Amino acid sequence: MWTGDDGNSLFEEGMIDLSPGARGDAVGQSIAVSALSFQETEAGGTFAWHQDPVPRFVLMLSGTIEFETVSGATFTLQPGEVLLAQDNSGTGHRWRLIGDAPWRRAYVVYQEGADLQFIKKDSER
Repeated sequence: MWTGDDGNSLFEEGMIDLSPGARGDAVGQSIAVSALSFQETEAGGTFAWHQDPVPRFVLMLSGTIEFETVSGATFTLQPGEVLLAQDNSGTGHRWRLIGDAPWRRAYVVYQEGADLQFIKKDSER
């Protein structure tokens, strides 16, 4: 999710670039980070229009959340998924928690200029 040229938040699906590793694991390159924090919102939580305070990864630990942009476009994230949040200006987004589980997440602030290893869906590796 990022801020487009028109000042509105946009999103697209993608993945973190992973390569074959030891024991058959898929392994990503290290990404330089500067901060890690955890947060939990009780079931039923919502948050009105806002921007992300800093560019960061949001690691979904529990809960299902629906994000909405000003255009009315929505997307849903499940546990185990990662949001690359870069809409730090403009109209921002809002979210609502779906279901009975709390939303537990880890915020990972990456260092400016870090190679984020993000590959857009339908892009060549």
